[in-house]
Amino acid sequence: MTLRELSQLYWLNREIERDVRRLRELQGLALPGSPSAGGAAGGRAAYDRVGLCAAELADLESVIRENLRAALAERCRLERYIASVDDSLLRQVLTLRFVSGLSWRKVADELGGGNTADGCRMMVLRRLERR
Repeated sequence: MTLRELSQLYWLNREIERDVRRLRELQGLALPGSPSAGGAAGGRAAYDRVGLCAAELADLESVIRENLRAALAERCRLERYIASVDDSLLRQVLTLRFVSGLSWRKVADELGGGNTADGCRMMVLRRLERR
């Protein structure tokens, strides 16, 4: 497994978070009477904007559902790989970093025991180089 493959779950989760934020924005725009939807005085323009938002909402919801499915599959694949690692400390580092999405510093803090962010990062890189 490569560092890029290990990082896919992180990037999928970031993409989902961004899409969910956009979905919430669109839901606010689609509400009849919302200032950005043209308000009550907007008439036909408000209706058109709500219709356009509804179509974009449906598309975005579909993208989010598909990315959630992909994230679940990626998480399962990642967890299977991590379970195959024979070193307990390395399994913990991989889980904290690539499944939980913690920064290297937070990984080291979570582990304690004098572990540093650079030490954890190098542990992973050495493992990947051996493969």
